[in-house]
Amino acid sequence: MATEVIMPSLGFDMVEGTVARWLKKEGDPVEKGEPIVEIETEKATVEVEATASGNLKEILVPAGETVKVGAVIGTIAAPEDTPAEKPKRREPKPPPSAPVAGEPEKAPGKAEPPGRRIKVSPVARRMAEEAGVDLSRLEGSGPGGRILERDVREAMGEKPPTAGPEARTGPPAGEPAPMSRMRKAIARRMAESKAKAPHFYLTADIHMEEAMKMREQLNRDASEPDKISVNDLIVAAAARTLARFPEMNATYRDESIEKHSRIDIGIAVALPDGLIPPVMRNADRKSLREIAAGSRELGERARAGRLRAEDLGSGTFTISNLGMFDVEEFLAIINPPEAAILAVGAVTPRPIAAGGEVRIARMMKATLSVDHRVADGAQAARFLQELKKLLENPVNLLSA
Repeated sequence: MATEVIMPSLGFDMVEGTVARWLKKEGDPVEKGEPIVEIETEKATVEVEATASGNLKEILVPAGETVKVGAVIGTIAAPEDTPAEKPKRREPKPPPSAPVAGEPEKAPGKAEPPGRRIKVSPVARRMAEEAGVDLSRLEGSGPGGRILERDVREAMGEKPPTAGPEARTGPPAGEPAPMSRMRKAIARRMAESKAKAPHFYLTADIHMEEAMKMREQLNRDASEPDKISVNDLIVAAAARTLARFPEMNATYRDESIEKHSRIDIGIAVALPDGLIPPVMRNADRKSLREIAAGSRELGERARAGRLRAEDLGSGTFTISNLGMFDVEEFLAIINPPEAAILAVGAVTPRPIAAGGEVRIARMMKATLSVDHRVADGAQAARFLQELKKLLENPVNLLSA
């Protein structure tokens, strides 16, 4: 019996997705859990894994086509149902612009030299095809030489202008730049969030001296991949605080409040086209070391354009940290359908009054944005107070 490969839902507001690339050909063997297809959403390209072992029997939706969530895009045949001969590959229909017989083929955006696999993001590939940019002539600026949207835009900017022969005088007039799918998605979701969710904000000064000392001690003999970042400490503190304040781990839905049974924390990662928050599942059940390893893997997959299906989808709380950019304080917009987001600034040495004297200590500002439909000021204040207490007494973060 064949197993259907379904267009997955990779976010609460996702209604359709694009097949970016099949990683297997018809007839190829596949193992359960092995990535078989890349799906492009508005905010990321995601590897989707096979849900059964066997052979990829049929590709129903070829690369480049967009279908609704839940649509069948392929099938996997069980080993016992696979015929000895390799099934014939069903070729997709030629595009409307295919050349007629006798004319030279012109598809510079699709041409790839034999023997060379060009690594290119789906957005960049589509843009190159529409603009007639030869991908084989570009050098990608992404991880591993991956061609990104900005690389194609630069190549397009090198072309001669298509305007009329009349010369322009003075500085060139500004022209609106088209938005990427990611920027469009961010613009839509953030506008909806500010319009629908009544935000309020609470800021706390957190004394980070003990947390920084503990981090330095833990990292002293650790190898580079095992080191703990400041953000790992914040994720651990937020996860444990959410476990004590389930009303903050909730969603407003249809005049009711839905409290989530899991604590899934989105960790904002900056990409060239915008911000994306891959999700760390069950963060409250992870040790500090596990959080550090998981956070590092999420960031690496996001920047390489290799996120998995489980990395996306709805989280229950998000952390946005701009401390690495020397930002001390900012307000973040809630990532729907979550009820809150924590905006974290840099840890900086500042003068503080303690024990009747002024001394220098490493401090951090954290601002909590809250949906007032889900929680009130006092509830949010108690949450932030507990978060502050955990970070100021960080030994409590060492237990899962």
